[in-house]
Amino acid sequence: MVLGLLIVVHAASFLDVARQPYATMTAATAERGSGAGRYRRGVPPAETVAELLLARAGDETVGLRSGDRSWTWREVVEESGRRADLLTTLLGPEPPHVGLLLENVPDYLFWLGGAALAGAVVVGINPTRRGEELARDIRFTDCQLIVTDRAGAGLLDGLDLGPGLDPGRRLVVDDGAPTLPEWSGTTRPQPVGPGDLFLLLFTSGTTGSPKAVRCSQGRLAAIAGRTAELYDFRTDDVCFCPMPLFHGNAVMALWAPALAVGATVALTPRFSASGFLPEVRRSGATRFTYVGKALAYILGTGERPDDAENPLRVGFGTEASAPDRRRFSERFGCRLVEGYGSSEGGATLNVTEGTPPGSLGLAVDDVAVLDPATGVECPRARFDGSGRLLNAAAATGEIVNRSGSRGFEGYYRDEGATAERVREGWYWTGDLGYRDGEGFFYFAGRRGDWLRVDSENFAAAPVERILDRHPDLAATAVYPVPDPRTGDEVMAALEPRTGTTFDPDGFAAFLEAQPDLGTKWAPHYLRIVPAMPLTATGKITKAALRPEGWQCEDPVYRRGQGTDLTYRLLTEEDREALREEFRRHDRTGLLAQTLPDVL
Repeated sequence: MVLGLLIVVHAASFLDVARQPYATMTAATAERGSGAGRYRRGVPPAETVAELLLARAGDETVGLRSGDRSWTWREVVEESGRRADLLTTLLGPEPPHVGLLLENVPDYLFWLGGAALAGAVVVGINPTRRGEELARDIRFTDCQLIVTDRAGAGLLDGLDLGPGLDPGRRLVVDDGAPTLPEWSGTTRPQPVGPGDLFLLLFTSGTTGSPKAVRCSQGRLAAIAGRTAELYDFRTDDVCFCPMPLFHGNAVMALWAPALAVGATVALTPRFSASGFLPEVRRSGATRFTYVGKALAYILGTGERPDDAENPLRVGFGTEASAPDRRRFSERFGCRLVEGYGSSEGGATLNVTEGTPPGSLGLAVDDVAVLDPATGVECPRARFDGSGRLLNAAAATGEIVNRSGSRGFEGYYRDEGATAERVREGWYWTGDLGYRDGEGFFYFAGRRGDWLRVDSENFAAAPVERILDRHPDLAATAVYPVPDPRTGDEVMAALEPRTGTTFDPDGFAAFLEAQPDLGTKWAPHYLRIVPAMPLTATGKITKAALRPEGWQCEDPVYRRGQGTDLTYRLLTEEDREALREEFRRHDRTGLLAQTLPDVL
């Protein structure tokens, strides 16, 4: 995108002052700044994101690519400095909050850098939100300035954004937009410290309302250094960013470590499955980040014999199925690394050599699986010879970091949600899991993903992992729906891959062939969806699926009784008979169930 704003405040004054504390860069930093060599290990420690950015002030290597344009790191720092000068005119008793309502465009990174230098706070605004939900996000995070494009500005028209956000405090950065307005106040550089709040990142909201996660300058600087070393970021890497910059995946796992080592960041405005490989080749990308559904969409594009002829060497992400990871690596010749973490940062699990298929890996701290009611550690998972989980009810619990919550800096203006995460000095992730005898963790779903069938408790994720093996399915989601008499029945939403048609008999045969399918795990209902509902960060959300149950417009198949795995299309007469059965057992209120508002 061509920058449409003509910044009239020059950056030199701010940068000259701000550089002084960092004038004594280490030799390793200076070498990277000159573009010499290639990074392997030993990122010099930095206490703030501002320090990381200023270490790149003399770097003439390419720091940013977008479309046909590129900027050196020196130019990126200068663009950031211009915006920092503007922000210093807004500084009052507290640092200003800057809402970024943008796609993945260069201005997003320039404003990230400007806020870091000025000690301001960036609020990543979700551009898929609409109406009052969008307005609520902006008001709730106390935004004093909105930076957006023409499309985003249209979304704001007519919304009540609060008293501090009159139309004069909305900057539109499309090509051809007007120049920056004059701002009152005096430019005065603000000292930047590691404890200063830098980011407010909204959670994905897969099972409840999004919450604004706090991230300080010091926390992100530490993440940048650790991630760069742990995942071998190099100065000659080109880091392709198809995931949205308003979310932690792109900022924490790609932009920050790339900044730490002086690698190149390659932007694309938004994720496109068909455009993924062309963008990778055009930018020369060597690494990228993903979420699981993005991989499924890429795999759904037409396969070509030259797919592996690309520069990618590694991808990092979360929640991709083991079959999709294997297919992606084989097709594109790229190693994929899965990690477990969140924007909150309360617990981390890492995949290491020897990690079993489907496992999240080993814990960094004292992380355990606890019974959420008693706080007692659950027994380790036991498997039979075919890999079937034998003690799912006993072994499944909540993943908890008993080392404490030092990585979690809380939710913005939400003490209740913060307290729910931190109890008895421990960090409760809200995720279900189980742990094998060797200490490896397995994901079992979100809190609220429990099912109780015939008095047996189990979690959704192990069932989803089995369904994900089906070669004709792009995505699956398993969730409980009420049984007409008692407990739950298992329902699964299935999204067929492009060019395939759902075959109920073939699916039944597939289930029969799965040796580790629990006796209660076979879905009672199958909902065939054209596309799975997703959050803006590409994660599947069950919030719209579960309340509808089998009362939806999509085709729904119902399984036979007992061990009969035959699936038959549900008719309107069948649905009415089900409703009558609920009436007979006085459970009709459950047909209008809604999900609890939890993470």
